[in-house]
Amino acid sequence: MATVLILVLALPILAALVSLVLPRRLVELLGAALAVLAFLCVLTVCFAEPLPSDVSGMLRLDAMGAIFLLTVGLLYAIAAIFSVGYMAGESGPHALPYIRRYYVLLHLFGFTMLLVPLVDNLAILWIAIELTTISSALLVAIEDTDLALEAAWKYALIASAGLALALNGVIILYAAGTSVLGETYEPNWTTLMAVAPKLPPGLVVLSLLFAAAGFGTKAGLVPMHTWLPDAHSEAPSAVSGMLSGALLANAMYAVFRFATIAARAAGPQATQRVLLIFGILSLLTAAFFVLRQGDYKRLLAYSSIEHMGILALAAAFGTPLALYGLFMHVINHGAAKSLVFFGSGSVLRKYGTKEIEKVGGIMNVMPWTGPALLAGAFAISGLPPFGIFRSELLMVAGGFTGGNFAAAAFFLIFVNVAFLGIVWAFTRMIYGPRVSSASAALVPGEVSPWIVTALLLDLVVVVGIGLYVPTPLSHLLTQAATILGSY
Repeated sequence: MATVLILVLALPILAALVSLVLPRRLVELLGAALAVLAFLCVLTVCFAEPLPSDVSGMLRLDAMGAIFLLTVGLLYAIAAIFSVGYMAGESGPHALPYIRRYYVLLHLFGFTMLLVPLVDNLAILWIAIELTTISSALLVAIEDTDLALEAAWKYALIASAGLALALNGVIILYAAGTSVLGETYEPNWTTLMAVAPKLPPGLVVLSLLFAAAGFGTKAGLVPMHTWLPDAHSEAPSAVSGMLSGALLANAMYAVFRFATIAARAAGPQATQRVLLIFGILSLLTAAFFVLRQGDYKRLLAYSSIEHMGILALAAAFGTPLALYGLFMHVINHGAAKSLVFFGSGSVLRKYGTKEIEKVGGIMNVMPWTGPALLAGAFAISGLPPFGIFRSELLMVAGGFTGGNFAAAAFFLIFVNVAFLGIVWAFTRMIYGPRVSSASAALVPGEVSPWIVTALLLDLVVVVGIGLYVPTPLSHLLTQAATILGSY
């Protein structure tokens, strides 16, 4: 298993390297094949018994990390497939350098995100998340428009400022560990978890506050979310899907690691209070902003903030049922949000606009994208039979059974506010009349069969987990819930 785990990280690096030298078609096809192979390796290690640990003294995978690794691996593979179709329209003398740059950055972004759930050392985790900022900021700016460059700079500056706060959290938690482990020790999660009840509670809670604010900036938690709508709107659609479904989840993963140690050191109340505040602010803000968006990619960006708030609220509930739903939601949200971002990318290629009012009749113009995009919109809105309905139901039920009646009721109300905004916007685009100025130029048909393939793969996951959770996955979700709720 150790070899397979190393392959998970080696394959994206290999894909980035070959993207520098091979002909365009091989860059696209081999890149997609290597990304899919990396995901198959992820499946192998995540469902291994036992999970691989202490690989090369740095890499380790437990059930919590496995959930996030599965999500990142899935989105990386499908984004690489989607990109083959999305980039097909690029032509001219500058197309090949652009394609090479895009794929090098895409695979490096995949590598950095796969690294995050695998590292056991909290300092290296911070470095890995910083690396995700560099590669993804360059991808946001890759279109080289004024808006894309502005969004990339805004993202890089705000995310780096947030990660500076997170670094303070790392240093404070390390300092707390010295009181038990001495001046020099390896700040691994396993080491700190073992001694967490003996750590100074005040210092550990302070480290959590810095981590929640710092890593929460990368996760798009309110009020540190202001970079997110611009970056997700201006990035290529494959990148938007990965940012929303995987990058934000990885940042929440880091917050949850700190929360687990803080809860053991200071008791669950302090941890739950911090997560509850961020969760309520994020859900409240995002739900209302979803209602007033005129750009469908920005609308989806605010939906992502909403779902990160949902994860924070579920972690604050802290019951086994809510935590089981939380980890299921990580996978469901990743698949559903990438589905709608990829579908939106297909629409953008066809209609040439991101404005909701200028798009109509998708169902008649694009016979595969229309139904897939409608399913994705319903899925991220939490309707059955999609996976998000199941995970949100588990989380809110966990909130009520744990006695968090006000927060659980708040959860229900504002999830439904966001539902209204998402469904209203996308049903108008899908079923509304074609915009007269664009009707003559629109020839019915799909942009690319590669895009359709990516949409169908996402749809299989979105519907599949809604209808049935395989026993190995359920076992992994239960183990992850036990780790986060082990206080």
